[in-house]
Parts: sequence; C-alpha cells; structure tokens
Amino acid sequence: MRFSLNQWTTRDWRLPDLAIGCAAEGVTGVGLWREPVAEHGLARTGRLMRDHGLTVTSLCRGGFFQERDALADNRRAIEEAAALGAPVLCLVAGGLPDGSRDLDGARSRVAELIAELAPYAGEHGVRLAIEPLHPMYCSDRCVVSTLRQALDIAAPHPPSQVGVVVDTYHLWWDPDVWDGIARAGAAGRLALFQVADWVTPLPEGVLTGRGMLGDGRVDLRRFRAAVDAAGYTGPIEVEIFNDELWAMPGPAALELTLSRFAQHVL
Repeated sequence: MRFSLNQWTTRDWRLPDLAIGCAAEGVTGVGLWREPVAEHGLARTGRLMRDHGLTVTSLCRGGFFQERDALADNRRAIEEAAALGAPVLCLVAGGLPDGSRDLDGARSRVAELIAELAPYAGEHGVRLAIEPLHPMYCSDRCVVSTLRQALDIAAPHPPSQVGVVVDTYHLWWDPDVWDGIARAGAAGRLALFQVADWVTPLPEGVLTGRGMLGDGRVDLRRFRAAVDAAGYTGPIEVEIFNDELWAMPGPAALELTLSRFAQHVL
C-alpha cells in the first residue's frame, strides 16, 4: 500500500487511536508531526508505531530558518526523525524575519543553514526534504515557492542528504512543475509525494483551505503519473488541513480519505 496518512489529516485523532484505526484499515504508513509526538513521548510513539505494524514515512516539520534557534531546533528534529525511523524530515523554510523585506537574503539563509544541517542529517540516516509552499505563504511561512527553487537549494548536496517534497496543493498552479518533477527524478531528489486538493473560496487564514481529494481543481492523477514516471516509488501521503474533515470521527475521516485516494490518485 502506497497510501500514507499524514497525521494532520486527522489532527485531533489521538496517536494510540490513530495507530489502531490505521492498522484496522490495512494502512501501513503514517506521516507524523513533532508536536503530538512530543506530547505522547518520542520513545512511546516509536513503540506504538512498531507495535501496530506502521512505518513512519516522514516527520514534519523542520525549517523555519528565520528563527534564532533554527539550527539547534533542526538538529533536534533530525534526531527525532532518526529515533522514529522516519527516512524524511520535511522542511518548511520559514518566511521573512520580522521587519525584513529582503526576500533574496531570506532564501540565502535557508541555503546556508541547510548546508550546515545536511551532513548531520546524513550521519543520522535522515533525508532533509525541502517543501516549496504556495506563494501566498511566502512572507510568513516559506520563502521557497517553486520546485525549481527547492531543487536549486538542494543541488550542492548529496541526494541521500537533501531532496524535495512534491505537494499537489502547493505546486498545482506552477506551469514549470512537470519539468521540475522530471528534473527531480533525474537527480534522485524526489523524497516525498503529498496530495491534497485546491478548493475556493479559501477560508479566512487560508491554512485550513486544503480540499478533500476530488473536491477541487487539481489533476491529482496527473501528478501521481508524473512522479511515477520520474522514478518515485515511495509512499503517497495524504495531507489535508480542513475544519470539516477535522470535525469527523477519526475512523470516518480515514475511510473517506482512503475512498477518495482510490478514486482520484491511483
């Protein structure tokens, strides 16, 4: 099964219940988030996943390189991913520092800190995965907006240490994304593939605007075919931030997500 449930898709489902629910549905992969892992306990979470036959496909998130303690925090994130057996640490680059308008400088800082972190990640068997976010997040969350930018930052480092995330929600609009996916595949940089749909109007605050698969405008199957053609054979994480989905009981949300995944992604 290539399907992996990103934990934030069922945000309020407690980790023990999520593990039981995934195992009951035959789901074998989950993408975890650092905050609920810390709340449950790092070692306890690792045991919980193993006891239910679950593989941690990624840990989210590192990055936010505009913060003063970014280097130390990202080293901790790498260590946490290694402890969980997660091969990928998703990096959300972070936005502009307070009061700054220096977008080029912010991107340069991202590149500089990734250069410092890449060998440390390699020592721990963890791959840093740069995730470009939609441009509407550029000021406060992610100064890396395109797959080309992410690949350019990754290029100086071994592919085993630094790759990229292809997330349909963030990249569906980019006319160069298909060339970018092919480039990422040729360079061995495809670290993770995530899916969500794009629906409008976006809610206030926009963070919870990710649509259920099939409800929006993204050609999800074209993306899946493109990453497959580029040589990606790894998990496909469903990562949806949506208030209506979060209001559903965890088992019902997972059942709906699995059904839509089969209809619109495979």
